[in-house]
Amino acid sequence: MDTLKRKIEEIMSAISFAEEGEFETAKEFLKEERRVLLAVRKDQVDRKTFKYAINTCKRINAALDILYISPSKAEDPTLQQYLSELTREGINYRLVQRAGCLKQAIIDYTNTIKGILFAVTESSDNLEVDCKGIKASKAWKDLKCPLVVVQDSV
Repeated sequence: MDTLKRKIEEIMSAISFAEEGEFETAKEFLKEERRVLLAVRKDQVDRKTFKYAINTCKRINAALDILYISPSKAEDPTLQQYLSELTREGINYRLVQRAGCLKQAIIDYTNTIKGILFAVTESSDNLEVDCKGIKASKAWKDLKCPLVVVQDSV
């Protein structure tokens, strides 16, 4: 109900600006934010995967959600460096920390958050089976968006 109320308020604000000739401002009220999800594990934040996500966000004018899988709240210096780069590049981002299985965290997040265009993660043997041992093709069927797996060239 709160979401519907907020959407109505945004529409009414857009109408008010449009009536005053402020068409660009009205468009901003109606524009939903496009988001890319970058899913990474603690101490496995791959530079190539991060660059893929950041370049895609710049190219399609999207914000970046970083799903950081870590059993503890300890800081990751590599991740902090990448977050600084996002700030320098002017990319809107949010960092969400979860514990547990990367695959299930991606599925749960994309089922909850609207506007995710696609998920990006690094290649890993752990992506072949899910937390319950089910083959990847069956485990990923619940994903609400495309999945991009960035692989390090050998």
